[in-house]
This record gives sequence, structure tokens and C-alpha cells, in this order.
Amino acid sequence: MIKVYNTMSRSKEIFKPLKKGEVSIYCCGVTPYNEPHIGNARPFVTWDVIRRFFAKNGYKVRYVQNFTDVDDKIIKTANELQISWKDVAEKNIKAYFRSMDALNVRRADVYPKVSETMDDIIKMIQTLVDKDFAYVSDNGDVFYSVEKDKNYGKLSGRKLEDMLAGARVEVNERKRYPMDFALWKAAKPGEPSWDSPWGAGRPGWHIECSVMSLKYLGEKFDFHGGGSDLIFPHHENEIAQSQAALGDENSFAQYWLHNGFITVKKPDKVAKVSGEDEQVKMSKSAGNFFTVEEILRKYPGEVVRLFLLQTHYRNPLEFSEERIIEAQEFFGKLAKAYWQLDELARKIHAGEFIKDTGEKNFAITISPAGGLVEEGERLLSNFYAAMSDDFNTALAITYMFELAKEIGNYYNEFADGKILPVTIDGDIILRVQSIYLEMAEILGIFEQPVPIAEVEEKSDKPELVDSLMKIILSLRQEARAEKNWKAADKIRDELKAAGIVVEDTPQGAIWHHQ
Repeated sequence: MIKVYNTMSRSKEIFKPLKKGEVSIYCCGVTPYNEPHIGNARPFVTWDVIRRFFAKNGYKVRYVQNFTDVDDKIIKTANELQISWKDVAEKNIKAYFRSMDALNVRRADVYPKVSETMDDIIKMIQTLVDKDFAYVSDNGDVFYSVEKDKNYGKLSGRKLEDMLAGARVEVNERKRYPMDFALWKAAKPGEPSWDSPWGAGRPGWHIECSVMSLKYLGEKFDFHGGGSDLIFPHHENEIAQSQAALGDENSFAQYWLHNGFITVKKPDKVAKVSGEDEQVKMSKSAGNFFTVEEILRKYPGEVVRLFLLQTHYRNPLEFSEERIIEAQEFFGKLAKAYWQLDELARKIHAGEFIKDTGEKNFAITISPAGGLVEEGERLLSNFYAAMSDDFNTALAITYMFELAKEIGNYYNEFADGKILPVTIDGDIILRVQSIYLEMAEILGIFEQPVPIAEVEEKSDKPELVDSLMKIILSLRQEARAEKNWKAADKIRDELKAAGIVVEDTPQGAIWHHQ
């Protein structure tokens, strides 16, 4: 049983897929007027884990994520750089994919773009005009009439009269009501435009996601997600125009999931003078953001991914150098257990341990590893329970870390000679490794090769020796990655014979003289 927190009901609900064995997801993508920052990355890493979890539970997942490639900010950037809006969008879409690939975010099934969905957008706007939910102004702008929608505000829990009283609404004499929002904007000089029944122009912000989600997922689909800043007005307006066009209050997304902001600390002086909260939302408009690629220059992508997942997706997440360093240390401990299991598995494949390939109950065994596999099964069950409770990655990671400690304790006893190779049941160790990698697969870590660590101490290692050792260790790492244990061990043993000891660490192989 999987429970999800639905923003619409403001409560946890048992997930009931619209189609048995299938999950349909739409996540609002980026507006590519700049390179993605770490705040942009959070929803995509979150949904990547959710997709992995559903797939591991046997669901067929269809995931759609758009690019808003026609937008005021893109046009502004293009004018400033004196290039086309399309060049701006394409350049930053490529930057998006570079960043997400580095964070192990798997590709969506479809990446629709506004510029490629124009006919469908125009068709939906016309439907809203025909149903009298929208009106055309004298200059060709088209607005959605919120007063015609008796349910407007149901996602955010706002009432029209309260919104009007508390909002600073831009004066627009073409609107019939101040809270009405644009579906189509009449063309202006120097802006991209498309022909429509109301004249040349381009879409408003909200209509695109309604059209693209309905086009690729159907009139009803399971999940719609994005940052919590999109609840109002973006998602509220999506619901209004979509259900009005379809004529069905129960259509469109069934579950709404929203991730919390990434925050940064204000400078101490500013916080003290203003008396405001020390934490503020990270955003491009505030100029207090860090691009993903900037962060990746200093930290591995899987460390950044783990940092994003160590806090529950609905909670705010403070970004700081200290928090990233903590995540790096935590990742190192998880990776250490990975390498320890890798070393044990290598010995199993080399025939150094007992290996029984017959059917067995792993929890009932006289092998010294019996307790380890029993603990692994328990922690895997807890891991799935955490993920089933509104995708609680923060708690799930603690269970993986607990297993990593148990693996470390077992490995240390083996290394100290307290557990003899002839008493170890290889099948059990391989099952523990399978459990550990299953957790890692859902979280999306250990999918990139562990880099060879550069040795800092060079006092007794001339430059030539350092260069040669770097080449040798790289060759050994390639052999290990290809599971060519014989070649990897041969390199290690011959180095040892020459007085050089190689140690495998979570950060890679290091060497020193005997």
C-alpha cells in the first residue's frame, strides 16, 4: 500500500492508480532562459526516485515533462544577447540535460515544448471561448474568466474575494475581472508569434501545461507535480482551464505533489538589520542561486543527489557548503560498504567461499553471514515501508546507512580473521549485495564509476612515479569495472611484490610504500 500526500485534499491518501499496474505522471519542467540551478533540480530528482520506486513495485510508468521554450524571460534574454529566442532555449535545454545526466536523472518518456504544441494550444483556447469560460479583448488578447468557475481556488484553498483584496494585481483595462489570466497574448514587435483565430500572438503561461499533459496522458492521469511555488497561480489555473474545457470536475490530475523550496541563508548583516527570517528561497530572480554545473565542479553528481534526498521532498531544504560536505561524508560511508561487498563478491566468483546455488531460506542458516542477510531483509522491508509512506527518502536512506554499518562490521570481522573464508556461504553474501544495490537503484546512486583519488602526499613520490601510478591504477579500475578480477588482482599483486600497497577506498584506489 502506497500513501501519498495530495495537495488537493491536504492529507495523505492511499494511491489508487487509474489503470491497474500503470502510473501516469506530469511534472512541470524548466523555462530554459538560464542554466538550471540546484532549486530547479530538486523536483526532477524527487520524481526520478518516485518513478524508480513505482517501477521497482512492478508498475509501468509513463512520465511527461515539458519545456516552456516560449516565455517573457526567454525573449528578454534573447534581446539582451541579440540572438534568437530559440537559440536561448536550445542552449539552456542542453545545459539542463547535462546537469540531470550528472545527477542520474533518467530521461522522461516525452519532453513536449510550447513551440511544438501550438496547434493544440490554440484548439483548447478556442474550446474555452466557445464554452464562454474565456473572452477575446479588442486587441486580440484572450483571458480566462475566473468568475465563471465556481470551484476556482480549490487547490490553493483561496477564495476569489480574499485573493482580490490581498493581491497587487497589474492594471489591465482589457480584463473584465482583475484576477482573470491570459490564455493568449497578442503579438508585440520583436516577439515570436503564431497565427490564431484572434490574430498573431503567443500563449500565456498556464495553458501550455494543461494542453501538453492532456495530450500525452489523457483526460485523467495519476500525478501532477512541481515546486510548491507553482500551487498558485500556475497549477490552480491549470485545473480551472482544463476541467472547464473538458466539462468534468473530476478530470485532469488525481494527485498533486509539491516539493519544498531550497533555501539559502541571508548574509548575517542583512538578516539582523531587516529582522526577517534568516532563510530565503533560492531563485534566479533573487540572484541568490547556484547552478547545478557550478556545484558539480566541486562535488560529484551522486553526492549532490544524495544531498537533495536526505530531506523529505515536502520540507524546505537549506543549501550550504557545510550540508554538501556532510552529504559527501555520508556518501563515502555508503560507498565503503559498496566496495566491501564488491570485494567479498569478487572472492566468491574466484571460488574462495562456499557457494550453494540451490534454493534456500536465507534467514535460516548456520553461516556466519546468516545474521547479516536476516538484518538486510528486515532493513529492506523498512526501506520499502518508508518509501511507501509518501516517498520518504530521508528515512529510507537511514535504513540503507544502517545496513552499510552492518556490512562494515561483518567485513571487519572477516578482515580480522574472525570469520574464516571456508565458513562463508557465498549465496548469502550475494543476497546481501543484491539488497544493498536494490536500495541504491531506487535512490539512484552507485551508477557512476568511483573516480580514482589523487594522492596529496608527494614528498617521497617523484612526478614521474605519480604519473605512472595514476595510469596503472586507472587500468586496474577499468578491469574491475569490467569484472576482470584476474587482471585487477594481477596488477595489485605485482605492485605489492614491488613494495607498493594498493588500497580500495570509497573515493577510489590509493597507494603507498610498504
